[in-house]
Amino acid sequence: MALEWVVLGYAAAAEAIMVLLLTIPGLDGLRKGLVTVTRNLLKPFLSVVPFCLFLLMDIYWKYETRPSCDGDSCTPSEYLRHQKSIMKSQRNALLIAAALIFYWLLYTVTHLVVRIEQLNQRVERLKNRD
Repeated sequence: MALEWVVLGYAAAAEAIMVLLLTIPGLDGLRKGLVTVTRNLLKPFLSVVPFCLFLLMDIYWKYETRPSCDGDSCTPSEYLRHQKSIMKSQRNALLIAAALIFYWLLYTVTHLVVRIEQLNQRVERLKNRD
């Protein structure tokens, strides 16, 4: 199961890097190429959403089927394993949330950058008419 989390982590990192590159001021020369690349990658990155839902269901299933370790009913090693499992589930839930938020940000920022470019072109056309 670790491979799925690695893939999700790399996808979230790639999304974060693209959002960062699209929003850094001063990259106007590269921005047009970055927008093209990002727009072409938005559809493949959409597969992150069902993948995150699958992993979220996996976390929920593990939570529901996990044996409870309350009070003196378990040994210290079982209690430690139980706590590690809870911490891993919380970490993985944060990774899922980050991947979904970064996808949404990437989609929104790309849409806004394209819209700004279209409006700038419209302004230039209006200036050239006068």
